[in-house]
Amino acid sequence: MGSFLAAALQLTSTPDPDANFAAAEEQIELAARRGAELVGLPENFAFMGDDDRRLSLAPALAERCSAFLVTMARRYQVTLLGGGFPVPAGENLTYNRAELVSHEGQVLARYDKIHLFDVDIPDGITYRESTTVRPGELLPPVVDVPGLCRVGLSICYDVRFPELYRHLAAAGAQLLFVPAAFTAYTGKDHWQVLLQARAIENTAYVVAPAQTGLHYGRRQTHGHALVIDPWGTVLADAGLGPGLAMAPVDIAHGQRVRNQMPSLQHRRPALF
Repeated sequence: MGSFLAAALQLTSTPDPDANFAAAEEQIELAARRGAELVGLPENFAFMGDDDRRLSLAPALAERCSAFLVTMARRYQVTLLGGGFPVPAGENLTYNRAELVSHEGQVLARYDKIHLFDVDIPDGITYRESTTVRPGELLPPVVDVPGLCRVGLSICYDVRFPELYRHLAAAGAQLLFVPAAFTAYTGKDHWQVLLQARAIENTAYVVAPAQTGLHYGRRQTHGHALVIDPWGTVLADAGLGPGLAMAPVDIAHGQRVRNQMPSLQHRRPALF
């Protein structure tokens, strides 16, 4: 395990899955042509629309998303994260699932989002993810990506729960994926600082794919897909338009940071 390029993709997904898959492939291809070996798609990469349509599409969309990730990973020879897509969970509910696929098309890990976004935003918009999404029942996994590093998974609202990332760090994660569709209102104040905090306190790289712009005339997302190093330095920022943030991940640098700032070794969990 040495150095490689990681890309956090940024999309403006719509209620049209065909258009979304086409836009996603365009960015995956661009990342691969630039040399990325680890690529992440944001939350809701295949569909951003109203809940009723998402529920009706979920059975077909779940199968299509999984097949798409395998096809893209093989076609462009990248390890690929699908950062969140709906999977039927019974009783008119879905899971919000992230799936990590190797460049050979092998599913390395799956994670169903456990923290659901039920929040009244001060700008007057109310979000109730729990009305249509069932929370996952398992902690997010940490997986060895052959030839790259150990990767821990999470999704969007999880970033506000530092104990989840401490679990991932304790399980050996060297890189934390945080795919998101972060609201514009909270994102302007919280997105970057939360991601930097998760990187610093766990001395791990953070790769955060993002949604951006206006979706189906109602929802505004923040953008700024980021790659952050274990010191908290922002290495790449995708800005406000569709595109990507790409930067080198150097495992030796990560280990040097952990040696210089050995806070993970100094924890006294018995006191908490």
